[in-house]
Amino acid sequence: LSLCITTCTVVVEAIPMESAAGSHSMFTCEPTTLRLCQGLPYNSTFMPNLLNHYDQQTAALAMEPFHPIVNLQCSSELRMFLCALYAPVCTVYGRMTLPCRWPCQRAKGDCYKLMDMFGVTWPEEMDCNRFPDCDEPYPRPVDLLSSADSTESPISVQRNYGFWCPRELKIDPDLGYTFLGVTDCSPPCPNMYFQQDELVFARYFIGVVSVVCLSATLFTFLTFLIDVSRFRYPERPIIFYAMCYMMVSLVFLLGFLLEDRVACNTASPGLFRAPTVTQGSHNKACTLFFMVLYFFTMAGSVWWVILTLTWFLAAVPKWGSEAIEKKALLFHACAWGLPGCLTVTLIAMNKIEGDSVSGVCFVGLYDRTALRWFLLAPLGLDVLVGVALLLVGILALNRVRMEIPLEKENQDKLVKFMIRIGVFSVLYLVPLLTVITCYLYENSYRTVWETTWVQERCREYHIPCPYQIEQTNRPNLSLFLIKYLMMLVVGIPSVFWVGSKKTCFEWASFFHGQRRKE
Repeated sequence: LSLCITTCTVVVEAIPMESAAGSHSMFTCEPTTLRLCQGLPYNSTFMPNLLNHYDQQTAALAMEPFHPIVNLQCSSELRMFLCALYAPVCTVYGRMTLPCRWPCQRAKGDCYKLMDMFGVTWPEEMDCNRFPDCDEPYPRPVDLLSSADSTESPISVQRNYGFWCPRELKIDPDLGYTFLGVTDCSPPCPNMYFQQDELVFARYFIGVVSVVCLSATLFTFLTFLIDVSRFRYPERPIIFYAMCYMMVSLVFLLGFLLEDRVACNTASPGLFRAPTVTQGSHNKACTLFFMVLYFFTMAGSVWWVILTLTWFLAAVPKWGSEAIEKKALLFHACAWGLPGCLTVTLIAMNKIEGDSVSGVCFVGLYDRTALRWFLLAPLGLDVLVGVALLLVGILALNRVRMEIPLEKENQDKLVKFMIRIGVFSVLYLVPLLTVITCYLYENSYRTVWETTWVQERCREYHIPCPYQIEQTNRPNLSLFLIKYLMMLVVGIPSVFWVGSKKTCFEWASFFHGQRRKE
């Protein structure tokens, strides 16, 4: 809706929209049904009105607090001024006339004490300064003539209003929320795409997988603590990799236990507010969940790249363990510093979003730009660099095996080492590539899913319905389950690296030593 306050008129720009029964999809005049606006010099109005109410039912609810003020007749200008905004006179081509500034000032000045008594505040969108400084009555005689002509032969122009935020999903402006390109709006909670029974199943599924991943990574990390000297470079990054996904699985487990308490805002029935998805950094628990989950997810992928780099250094330039370990400080600076910078950037940009499926907080769940630049781009870059280093390292080891004569025992050790590297890499890459594929699919179809959701809920929310929908589609729950499964499964391969007879002997010695000590 574009307001042109130049000649005391407002012209509404015509854009296409679907024509459907029960929805205001045509640019036409309609009979005025607001109770306070009956018996005026005009009897037809047009929606959306000057206050962006999509239909008269919504306008009536917004106008309700003024009913007792009007009935007490504190000002002769108040009723007409309110109707000029909530149910403006409809003229040819939907040209709606703005009231002059003086009736606004007079009505506000005459009734402010009474409004204070009833607890009614003067809305910001009714600020008197936004109206033209003129001395004409409302409606003007020319508007009444145009209105009469239009009722005889109404002119219909198809319009597309875009997405209007329902009153139930409105959020305080100070929080900086955004939903479908509309500010001060947030997605509904529970999830807008799935039914309650589907969400319950998904939550328990994520909870079980997170327990399995937590157990595997915790075992790997504790095995390292039992004998720190056993895991030296180039395989030391596996331990830090396992630690990262141990924290990731812990966050998902807490999300399962806390359900919607962190990812969603509670409803406010008195303000007609439904439960909505948490956004931004104002919710401390959600911010903490996001920091831990995003930081360690990115750090885990960086540690895998460092692991491939250490294997490359050991295979191609033939660096020894001590030489690689001298670069450990640089490895830690990259592995913790880069994810830290990305995490701080997202917090500063207020891009945190609650996930009502898993109960955690992450990024890119509703903002596709953040998804592309802060998830797909870093993970894709890590995969490319890691795979390149891995292939070069394996080719170099294979060349050593083929060209340099070694004893049979050393040949067997080298072959086993190459097999372990290959198996571990596949067990990491397949889940990670699956996660990236799920995000790419989500990025491609999210607009269709959102349009379908608006189409299904527009009449319930009393908002405009989409126009000329070319494709409707709802997401499949299995896509999200695969994504969460692979985000957690990617941490489990670490247990295969430490799984050996030596590990069993170390744990047996550890428990035996404890019993002897006791």
